Amino acid sequence: MFRQGAVMKLAFGCDQNALDFKRELAAYAESLGHTVVDYGSDDPIYANVAVKVAREVVKGGCERGVLVCGTGMGVAIAANKVKGAYAVNVTNIYQAQRAQLSNNANVVTFGAQVMGIELAKCLLKEYLSHTFDPSSRSGPKVCRITEYEEEEL
Repeated sequence: MFRQGAVMKLAFGCDQNALDFKRELAAYAESLGHTVVDYGSDDPIYANVAVKVAREVVKGGCERGVLVCGTGMGVAIAANKVKGAYAVNVTNIYQAQRAQLSNNANVVTFGAQVMGIELAKCLLKEYLSHTFDPSSRSGPKVCRITEYEEEEL
C-alpha cells in the first residue's frame, strides 16, 4: 500500500562516525514533513543508541526508526535484539520498498561509509512512502516471524 504524504514521527540515532550523515538525513526527513526525535550519537557504544531507538519505536513513541553507522549492519543487529523491533539495512530502492511491503520493518539502517547521502535520502523517502498490509500474501510470513519471539529456545 502506498502512503504518499503520510507524516510520521521518526526516531533517529547513529554512532559517532555518522553524525553529519545522520544530521543531513534527519533534516531531509523534516523537509518531507516528518517529525524527528534525535537520540544522538554521544555514546561510544553504538548498540546503546540503536536499542534506545528500537525501544522507542516498539513502545509506540515513534512510528519508525532510522539508524546510521559505518555500514548500517551493527546498528541493525543491535536494534533487532529488542523484541518487536524489525531493523533492515537497505542499499537500493527495491530493498527500501520491500522493507515495508514484504517485511513490515519498523527500523531502517544506513551505512555512512558505504553510501552517499543522496542515495540514503532516496532510500529513506521510498521506505517512508510505503506501509505493510497484513492482508497481503506477506502477512502470514511476517506473522510467523513475530511468533518466533514468543517461542522458547
